[in-house]
Amino acid sequence: MTTIRREVLTLPAAPLGPDNPLPPLRPLDEAHRIDDRDRADLPRDMARQVDYAPLRSLLPAQVCDGYDRKRAPSGLDALVIENDRLRATVLTALGGRIASLHHKPTDRELLYVNPVLQPANFALNGAWFSGGIEWNIGATGHTTLSCSPVHAARVPAPDGGQMLRLWEWERLRDLPFQVDLWLPDGSDFLYVGARIRNPHERPVPTYWWSNIAVPEDRRVLAPADEAWHFGYERRLRRVPVPEYDGTDRTYPLNSTYAADYFYEVPDDRRRWIAALDADGHGLVQTSTDLLRGRKLFVWGTGPGGRRWQEWLTEPGTGGYCEIQAGLVRTQLEHVKLEAESEVSWLEAYGPLDASPDGDWHTVLRRAEDRLAAALPRADVDAAYDAWRPYADTEPGERLATGSGWGALEVLRAGWKLPGTPFDEDTLGAPQRPWLHLLRAGSLPEPEHHEPPGGTLVARPWRDMLETTAATPLAEYHLGVAQWHGDDRAQAVRSWERGLKSAVDRWPLLRCLAVADQEDGHRERAADRYAEAFDDLCARRTGAAEGHEGWAAVAAALGREAIGALLAVGRTVDARTVWERLDAATRARGRFRLAEGELLAAEGLHEEARAVFDENFEVADLREGADSIGLLWARLDDAPLPARYDFRMWPGGE
Repeated sequence: MTTIRREVLTLPAAPLGPDNPLPPLRPLDEAHRIDDRDRADLPRDMARQVDYAPLRSLLPAQVCDGYDRKRAPSGLDALVIENDRLRATVLTALGGRIASLHHKPTDRELLYVNPVLQPANFALNGAWFSGGIEWNIGATGHTTLSCSPVHAARVPAPDGGQMLRLWEWERLRDLPFQVDLWLPDGSDFLYVGARIRNPHERPVPTYWWSNIAVPEDRRVLAPADEAWHFGYERRLRRVPVPEYDGTDRTYPLNSTYAADYFYEVPDDRRRWIAALDADGHGLVQTSTDLLRGRKLFVWGTGPGGRRWQEWLTEPGTGGYCEIQAGLVRTQLEHVKLEAESEVSWLEAYGPLDASPDGDWHTVLRRAEDRLAAALPRADVDAAYDAWRPYADTEPGERLATGSGWGALEVLRAGWKLPGTPFDEDTLGAPQRPWLHLLRAGSLPEPEHHEPPGGTLVARPWRDMLETTAATPLAEYHLGVAQWHGDDRAQAVRSWERGLKSAVDRWPLLRCLAVADQEDGHRERAADRYAEAFDDLCARRTGAAEGHEGWAAVAAALGREAIGALLAVGRTVDARTVWERLDAATRARGRFRLAEGELLAAEGLHEEARAVFDENFEVADLREGADSIGLLWARLDDAPLPARYDFRMWPGGE
């Protein structure tokens, strides 16, 4: 019979650290934008969905960038669901990621299992890690829940056994979702029932891709003769499958540069994707037809792709690629979820044995025949129909607790969400001031000059902020909500009003500095950043100094201030900010890079070049970022050293 049990997974892990306390006001740094030259050739539905409600802001989420690269053995709480054939290990504190899917009769691991937990800057909000199966909801990119806890509980399964239910509130689009995992007795396939609900009285954009990491020494099969190729040069073009540009791209190691291949699966074909090794063994994922998209992501064999592979794990542990499944053709699109409606589907994951070699259509036919024998298409549809009545079943034993944001939204709106309870006892410190606003009509002042915390920006919360007492804290949060709503002039007025009577001026000054930067007023932005950092340092005294958030605040604000001051040539002021940072902050890789930039701006090129000799590591280097290479090019004509080469495409500098 299927069992669900707790387990502790021990592996080298870098701690996540605190979130960035500054609200993410700048436009989203999104690499997945289409060049306008390619829009005219898109199918009509794809073009409509590419233009539909792309994410412009991370708010209300905060950036998770407090991690480093110092790994130590750590115990990760896991839930294991298994039958006599399969064992799935789920990390509920890390987005519900399936870290391992082990096929017991053959003693084979079906996924790429990362031997370490190393956060890196790939999620929409920063911290993400590679390996396993992840559930991406929200908007184009890796979910903001990549390194966040989700709720989990036992639930009755359609076959009389038990399911593992995962659920959470996705904050970017304000939508609850669930993932139900179960293993029928004797099944070689893990079933996954997924549902996204829109409780609002208006349509809401949504997005879903299941990302499956597998070893890259595979051939990837999907029932398609064409794919949409998308690379880091941001061009989207239709290409043939399997050969493109004279090379069979269904072998991940045949590509030089990182790229996405979104397969054009015909409407009448079964939805599936597989990755098979040279002996014909591997993983297959299939689903009901609603989950129409299939994709291959490759890192490529170029120096940048290999460096990223090392960066995300340990050198010598082998690389990976991703096979994926989503609601639409590409990850550049979003789907309209109508008011008070839901969308659901079923996926299945299991072993597949079929020869990967030979003519493309022959290989596909063989693989489809083996899949049909192992798990007929009709059985997947029947499993979905059997699961649907159980999707609303109330959970039994609670196995893990996620965030309190869903509970706060349910309290505010009075929604009934059968099957995914967001109970009041899950409310925690982040929700406490907003619960006070909801119930008492006011925001409590933080103690000991603490940072103001995250801001809720949805229209109902903005309305409450507009009617509460106009304290500096309320004006700060109201301005953030107005900025998110693209009412920037009103946001600036709110921040300026709050500044008139604020004791802690730095949060408001920083917001006004960002507004100045966005409007092109770089000198005034630099002035405000300098004043904000001075005010912050003045507040870091006495009881406030011991607050754990102060180091994160000083690092975040100092980093932005140095950049703003250097942008207008104020190297002396930038140096003053640098010297007031604590030694531990200055030693971090991100700040070693900032020191190099500062030294270069001061004309001390040899000293700046010497920083590179110390092998600094920018733990939160963004996917596709070229800041290291740009600084190197200013200091040295030699090729960029391999340890600093993260370029993802030709001419990436």
